[in-house]
Amino acid sequence: MATGSALTLRHVSPRPPVSISRSPSPSFSSFLHPLPKRRPRSSLAASNSRLPMPPVGFNDPFVSGLNAADSFDFWPKLPKGPDFSPSLDVVASSSFAPSRPRESLEVKLPPAHVDESRLATEAPPDPESHLLYARIVYVYLPLVPVVSELIIAQLLYLQGMNPYEPIYMYIHSTGTANDDGEPIALETEGFAVYDTMMSLQNEVHTVLVGPAAGHACLLLAAGTKGKRYMFPGARALIQQPRMPSYGEMPTSDLVIRTREALIQRNKLAELIGKHTGNSFEKVEKLMRAPFYMDFDKAKEFGLVDKMSAEKEMLMADVPSQAEWDIRAGIAEARED
Repeated sequence: MATGSALTLRHVSPRPPVSISRSPSPSFSSFLHPLPKRRPRSSLAASNSRLPMPPVGFNDPFVSGLNAADSFDFWPKLPKGPDFSPSLDVVASSSFAPSRPRESLEVKLPPAHVDESRLATEAPPDPESHLLYARIVYVYLPLVPVVSELIIAQLLYLQGMNPYEPIYMYIHSTGTANDDGEPIALETEGFAVYDTMMSLQNEVHTVLVGPAAGHACLLLAAGTKGKRYMFPGARALIQQPRMPSYGEMPTSDLVIRTREALIQRNKLAELIGKHTGNSFEKVEKLMRAPFYMDFDKAKEFGLVDKMSAEKEMLMADVPSQAEWDIRAGIAEARED
């Protein structure tokens, strides 16, 4: 600071704070429709009795329809009864069409009816069950366990229905093997069906309609003598069964399975020779390679007896459903 200079101090009072009031910015709708001032609750309650009401024209057709006798019924009186279902009663309101009577707007549907007499008498809707009416057992798949069980059940059922009428077995099967000879089931599946056939009291008329290989040939030959038929385009095949590929296994297990396969082959050859009139040695020699037979060879071999004639009825007389139910014990005979 320089010497001799005068320093003058002046007291400056601070400025008072400036208050800035921010008013809400008006929206565009406030210019068009200004909001009304809020009235006190007491004044609003006092003016409820003086609220303006819209004009009501009592001569209006809609209002007159509401006052009419056929106006809409908020609590319709539904009929009661065991056969009535409210969901089946469709009622249209006449308030939307006052000039139309109520009866013309009601849709009355008949109650659902179930004929209980047909529930226990109709056969299931599968072809195999319907063929039982004509006493036909249709073998149309390889003799895997499910198929052999079904065939056995059908044979026993038809014997229980009538042990004196014949059973007609239509064959279209490759036995316990596939169409290329690969085994897909145990040999005992075919023997199970054969043993059931032999235990029946009925005659079994066999009809070959397609291929028959292995155990299917045995079923064809096991039919009643003189009642074994063959269609012109059918083919029969006998061959020794194959062993399925088991992969790596101990030698002792392989020997056991080979011995069992030979036992099953010899049994098949013995039974085919029994029903065809051939020796075991001849059948076993023919089975070493696939031996195909048409009708002439099959008849010469003793596998079949007749060729199916054109339009020949190889089935039983189909009874009526009522007669079938009486035979099955489902229904009783009615006396006219």
